[in-house]
Amino acid sequence: MTLIPDIQAKILRYYHVEKWRIGTIARHLHVHHGAVERMLRQAGVPRAGTLRRSRIDPYLTLIQETLTKFPTLTASRLYAMVRERGYVGGPDHLIANHRPRRAAEAYLRLVTLPGEQSQCDWAHFEHLNIGQARRPLMAFVMVLSWSRRIFLHFFLDARIENFLRGHVAAFEAWGGLSRVVLYDNLKSAVLERQGEAIRFNPTLLEFSSHYRFEPRPVAVYRGNEKGRVERSIRYIRESFFAARTFSDVDDLNRQAQQWCLGQADDRLCPADKTLTVREAFAKERPALLELPANGYPTEERKQVSVGKTPYVRFDLNDYSVPHDHVRRILTVVADTQRVRILDRASVVATHVRSYDKGQQIEERAHIEALVAQKAAARSQRGMNYLNQAAPASRELLAQAAQRGESLGRITSSLVRMLDRYGAAELQTAILSALSRGVPHPHAVRLALETQREARDLPPPVGLSLPAHVAARDTRVQPHSLDSYDQLTKSGEDDV
Repeated sequence: MTLIPDIQAKILRYYHVEKWRIGTIARHLHVHHGAVERMLRQAGVPRAGTLRRSRIDPYLTLIQETLTKFPTLTASRLYAMVRERGYVGGPDHLIANHRPRRAAEAYLRLVTLPGEQSQCDWAHFEHLNIGQARRPLMAFVMVLSWSRRIFLHFFLDARIENFLRGHVAAFEAWGGLSRVVLYDNLKSAVLERQGEAIRFNPTLLEFSSHYRFEPRPVAVYRGNEKGRVERSIRYIRESFFAARTFSDVDDLNRQAQQWCLGQADDRLCPADKTLTVREAFAKERPALLELPANGYPTEERKQVSVGKTPYVRFDLNDYSVPHDHVRRILTVVADTQRVRILDRASVVATHVRSYDKGQQIEERAHIEALVAQKAAARSQRGMNYLNQAAPASRELLAQAAQRGESLGRITSSLVRMLDRYGAAELQTAILSALSRGVPHPHAVRLALETQREARDLPPPVGLSLPAHVAARDTRVQPHSLDSYDQLTKSGEDDV
């Protein structure tokens, strides 16, 4: 703990002039007695008289030699060592106070040429709740090292596709790019690093080859090398994001663009206080590399398997596809606004991208086509069933089609009649309806009822009724009463 100058002055005066004890000074000034001792030791002016001998004094030589040889040795291990050698005091922090201080490292001020370097990094701000999904709000920040112009864009994750989209948007906003882009050792840029051996993300290497810039990671533990982007992120947090309200990510990005072109460009350039960032960028702009004629594709591509239902799963949501593409491997190609589903090179579905969770994003035509196909399949199965049981049904359906009737509804009615009355009865009833020139289920049902009544048969019961209900319609043969008359006559004979 570093004491303020006023406290230091009071400690020296109370100790040397007023002759107060260290504990009295510490209680009066509300500081730790160790801080008072350290401050007096650093002052270098001995107090008149003799300082109280400390229990740790005999072991100071051991402590200093051990820390010189092993500067990273923990205080707990050092305390155990002196305890083994007879120290009876507590784990006083004075042990740690004797650790040799590491010399502060001085850094050279990094100077870059116009158009030579830009620095890039991700910054996490907060989480957004979109429906049932909780997504991280990630800021892509890129800054030109010479003019300090900032590019800022927010995404809902830090995937490599959004990382590349941020680059492309920054290059287009600046009308060019620097020769070197400096990165921290983040996974979007560096997959693995062993000393000077670096394994770059292959997608980033392909991207940098397309735009002709050099991706360069900073050295390990050398965060000062990308201090421009770090300070820009801090500036964004304090001057742009703090207390800002926005309706969604698109609204936030519109505000970020206005801020970058306004307040951020109007500040003084740290490298040259006589210029604003806007004026410095105008001088740096001619030194930037030109953009290639064709852009780099930054869409997400993912192969997906379609199950028995016509949907594909992508980024926590289900998107519909035509029903004739089930049980296939398709490809999802998505940007920040749209999701396209491809079967080889053919686009079979296009949807607005959802950042919610567990939603079914459907195109109405896909579902209607599936329903129609299922209805047609059921109708076709019913027609085949009727043709086999009652061949006359084919002619009835043909005449009904000429009159514009619903074949599906007629087929369903005839199938129910077939199940209740039987094939022979239905065939006869259909022929009767056709002979009267009425190809309609009502005429067939009327003919069936007429045939049933003529034969004095009970009403038909559907096969789907429970057995105890169907049993109520069973015909019961009444018992002859002649036997009761015989019993009466036999009784009279006995009298």
